[in-house]
Amino acid sequence: MRFFLNWLEAKACFNTVLICAVIAGLYACSAKPPEPREVEIVKQPEDLGKVVNENILSIMAYVEQNAGKLNDSITLRLNSPLKKWYDEKQPQRTWSSEKEWDGLADSLYNFISQCEYYGLFPEDYHWRELRYSFQRLKTDSASMMDAALWARTDVMLTDAFMQLIKDLRLGRLEKDSITTRKDLTISDSVYNVLLQQAFNERLITPVFEAQEPTLKSYRELRNALRGFVDSMDRTVYTYISYFPIEIPEDSARYRQELQARLFEGGYISFNNRVADTAELAEAVRKYQEEKDLKVDGKAGPMVVQSLNNNDREKFIRIAINLDRYKLMADSLPASYAWVNIPAFRLKVWEEDTLRLESKVIVGRPATRTPVLTSTLSNFVVFPQWTVPYSIVFNEMLPKIQKNIAYLEKENLMVVDKNDSIIDPSEINWFKLHKNNFPYLLKQRQGDDNSLGVIKFNFNNKYSVYLHDTNARGLFSRTDRALSHGCVRVQQWKPLSEFLVQKDTIKYRPDTLAAWMHRKEKHTVYFSKKTPLFIRYFTCEAKDSAVVFYNDIYAEDKIARQKFFVQRWQ
Repeated sequence: MRFFLNWLEAKACFNTVLICAVIAGLYACSAKPPEPREVEIVKQPEDLGKVVNENILSIMAYVEQNAGKLNDSITLRLNSPLKKWYDEKQPQRTWSSEKEWDGLADSLYNFISQCEYYGLFPEDYHWRELRYSFQRLKTDSASMMDAALWARTDVMLTDAFMQLIKDLRLGRLEKDSITTRKDLTISDSVYNVLLQQAFNERLITPVFEAQEPTLKSYRELRNALRGFVDSMDRTVYTYISYFPIEIPEDSARYRQELQARLFEGGYISFNNRVADTAELAEAVRKYQEEKDLKVDGKAGPMVVQSLNNNDREKFIRIAINLDRYKLMADSLPASYAWVNIPAFRLKVWEEDTLRLESKVIVGRPATRTPVLTSTLSNFVVFPQWTVPYSIVFNEMLPKIQKNIAYLEKENLMVVDKNDSIIDPSEINWFKLHKNNFPYLLKQRQGDDNSLGVIKFNFNNKYSVYLHDTNARGLFSRTDRALSHGCVRVQQWKPLSEFLVQKDTIKYRPDTLAAWMHRKEKHTVYFSKKTPLFIRYFTCEAKDSAVVFYNDIYAEDKIARQKFFVQRWQ
């Protein structure tokens, strides 16, 4: 009996030890690796390489469990390809040997220091930490034996190389509805192949430049950027992050930013106390007078955009626009039409030759022209305009209810669902609203039609098109964000002639002219379809210099706040 009890006791003890061992093992597996050493001075020079490799392995194990964060100032952003590189490389040390940097490390360091020429920010590639490390490891004899410092710097250089590859190829903006680029990811093996290529060829810059878009407009803007960077005023000004219509009484942050910026420009004499509304308005008036803006003392969007329009902010805008190209395919069709919304311009290209350029009118900020990719399919001579319901309810119905004569004044007719014309005097307009409107409003064709004498159609989900206008005087304005969303084209006649240039037998020039003369409605289909790109680029290169356009839809501002807000701060 005692033997049996002793056996049970021993078995219980064994099970307890086994459970404890299992728990300890699970705890050990789930515990984070120890934090890598900040400093590890190696006494024997021949041991330096071995200890550097051990430190690199320690860093990689730690950041893998710590979301890339190595310490308060260093976060590695491409941990997966980084881990693959160091897992497959023996020894791990990449950019140095003994107590000397590989020449390629100096090339990478120099590229990072000058990466603004590519629309990039050195701070994104561990610039401050690398600058400190390079100085210490090249000039300080004690630091030259610090294996931890060599290891940290090695890993930062590899991460910087890979991040440069990603930013030069794909940019920093998110994919959107008009992204035409297909390869929107880079596999871990590609990063490693490109890094090995750089070492094999002993060159850094060609590997990086091979990642960039080959589009002509991108190359021209990037080349013009060099001159801009070399002459850039790097003065730090307060960025005003709020776009008001007028000075809001309840926005403390906005008032603080506005006052600080006006103080920096010398338009208000103090910033050690909060200015009252009258003092701010007076400072704004001074600024408006100097910049030839409307003088009303209100810091509206134009004033805020102007205050934010310094060289540092312009650089960010250039970077954003370069990244927009990186969302596009590397080639464009041989023949295409290109509308740049902020530039208020249409360009038609054929075999790298600019065949046509025209002023355009685009949508107001409240009724934006959409960015899209489509194909011009036909045009209509003397079109009839069916008014979109958004315009009917937001603009026309209140005016009709006020005075039914508005319909005749605007050459509008009312038709029912069977396209039968209805006498507007027989309708009780006050009973009509968004959920009860069984009619269409159509504008008769003619010179006074809002579409003008021609409409260019292309497939799109927004019900917009290119067209002429009966308000042609608006093309003389500088700011031409005036439409409900469609694009009005000043040079509509050359555009129509270009589209039918391959169809001269079917559509003789005198035929089109005769239709115009007789004001006849015709739909013209052409055999060669022309791709259409409507895009949003707020700067471009002209004569090797960067030209900026107003950020009329605040798309640059949105991108800055989302992707670039930490730069230079």
